[in-house]
Amino acid sequence: MNISILGSMIGILFAALIIGVICRYLRFPTILGFLLIGAIAGPHAMGFIPNEKNITTLAEFGIVFLMFTIGLEFSLPKLIALKYWVFGVGELQVFVGTLVTTIMGIAIGMTPMAAFAVGGIVSMSSTAIVIKELSELGEINTKIGKNAVGILLAQDLAVIPFIILLASLSAVSHNNLATELLLALLNGIFAFSFIFFSRRWLLKPLFRIVSATRALDLFTILVLFVAMGTAWLTHWLGLSYALGAFLAGVMLSETEFRHQIEVEIRPFRDILLGLFFISIGMLVDITMWHSTWIWILMLVTAIVFCKTILITILCRLAGDNYPVSCRTGLILAQGGEFSFAILTFSLANKLLPPDYGQVVLAALWISIAISPLLIRYNKAIINFFLPKASQRNEILVKQEIAGLTRELTNHIILCGYGHVGQHMARLLEFENIAYIGLELDPKLVQHAKLLARPVTYGDASHPGILSAAGFFQARAMVICFSDLPAAMKIISIAKQIKASVPILVRCKNAEEIMQLKNQGATRVVAEVFEEGLALAHHLLQILKISDRRIASLIEEVRSSDYNLLRGTLAGTFSNVNDSQQLRPVLLQQGAFAINHHLNELNLQNINVEVVTIRRGKSEHLKPQKNLKLSEGDIIVLLGQENNLEQAEKILFAGVK
Repeated sequence: MNISILGSMIGILFAALIIGVICRYLRFPTILGFLLIGAIAGPHAMGFIPNEKNITTLAEFGIVFLMFTIGLEFSLPKLIALKYWVFGVGELQVFVGTLVTTIMGIAIGMTPMAAFAVGGIVSMSSTAIVIKELSELGEINTKIGKNAVGILLAQDLAVIPFIILLASLSAVSHNNLATELLLALLNGIFAFSFIFFSRRWLLKPLFRIVSATRALDLFTILVLFVAMGTAWLTHWLGLSYALGAFLAGVMLSETEFRHQIEVEIRPFRDILLGLFFISIGMLVDITMWHSTWIWILMLVTAIVFCKTILITILCRLAGDNYPVSCRTGLILAQGGEFSFAILTFSLANKLLPPDYGQVVLAALWISIAISPLLIRYNKAIINFFLPKASQRNEILVKQEIAGLTRELTNHIILCGYGHVGQHMARLLEFENIAYIGLELDPKLVQHAKLLARPVTYGDASHPGILSAAGFFQARAMVICFSDLPAAMKIISIAKQIKASVPILVRCKNAEEIMQLKNQGATRVVAEVFEEGLALAHHLLQILKISDRRIASLIEEVRSSDYNLLRGTLAGTFSNVNDSQQLRPVLLQQGAFAINHHLNELNLQNINVEVVTIRRGKSEHLKPQKNLKLSEGDIIVLLGQENNLEQAEKILFAGVK
């Protein structure tokens, strides 16, 4: 490797680190920061990497891992649940958006291939930005969030046919286009069939063999080999690297090793995605913008305004009201990761002239820069432009909720009517306890109403909705979904209305318990602990322990926020959901901690707690701080892995 290229890459990575930290602190899209670094380091600015071939290779490598990441996170059940929005509204948005942009491009003098490429670029939105912003706002599970996710999935799926079609267009003349498209289709079917059949007969046995060695480095190498190997296979068949990487991700997501794969691949994913956007930034020539600003403005308008209007119309046709439809369109009004992927491919294969590419790059930059603001303030923007429609919709929702709660007192408010909410509702019905359910899935609300259940459409994070649901008179409120940002927002609003109403929340793991408790939750139920408690309950019944004693034990665990169950022993391949781990440590001869009192070690300063000390056959639970340690003691430490490593260094200082 040329040392100058190595030095340039080190400088770029350092700059990416700095700009990434700055963007995080400013809550600014890191993608735009990476694009900026690429523009500065590219051949049109400081020229750190002047070789055009190096830029193209780097971008292509980034695309492979971008597609692999999407495939790895591809959820078939989620796709089935959103099938109407994915295969209906979403695919229609991609088709109509591409068609309209292509026609407009041809009308202003572009070639059909160039216009089609731009159509595909404009039709894509940013999965990374939209999902990240909606998650932080706690709106990922709202009606608007689900609409957006469904359309994004459709766009992610559509990029594969786009790349296949563009590859065919770049390789053949019009005379044999049909033949090449048919060949590409057959090759695609063969690639799909080979990769998916190999999952059972080759992939799973291979992963089991490698995992049996208990060597994480071999496991990581195998993951990379499969990803890159399938990418090479599809390229060899005349298709794209990206298609193979996507199929590899989907294939690996269906194995029992998926979670371990996600952990091992995350560093490669984050680094390579950053390098991908940096490499795209290297293609930017800012010096050309002053002469093409009118075209840049037109394309930004097409991406932001025209896409918003198109998605709004499609959502309205799908049955959503104006505010929900407009907000969905505004959230998706930007270019995306796959826009850059299609653009890179089009430029590399001469489908787009370089000056067209600069216009498209500039427009994507601008749309991505403003998208976090559009997403964050989408409701305020729509309320400003459609005040009457927004007010009318909010009034109707409040009136419907108020009608259900007009005669209710001491009732229960259920936030979410999914499987947990429905289980809660059935138990309340058995005890003749009144309740009202607030749900954002209109189909679920419709089904509940057919069964005469007191469930209505409403956003529990809205103060007006909670007031209409009778929060002042409510006996308690239960947040039945495990979405931390949304739960935090609901608790904050509820506490401002009436702090004395008990709020029960469910969460996924121990990390979220204290956050929810600090926010004001009365009781938090953690899934990771409740599974163990349920099994323990049945076991104790089999062992003939009295129901009163079992109930007492379980209540003691829950009332202490699961303190008795905190931490788990971690093995080599443990997937520890709890951020805290238990680690037993044997004090060997010569250890620094021998003959020292616990309080002299100051382990609490590094957030490590001594849970138990075993000495011979006796065990000291929650040992006193003045307890003197002896050789042969087994100390059980509780803390995060890196802190536990520091604690062991303190305990064994002086041991060689």
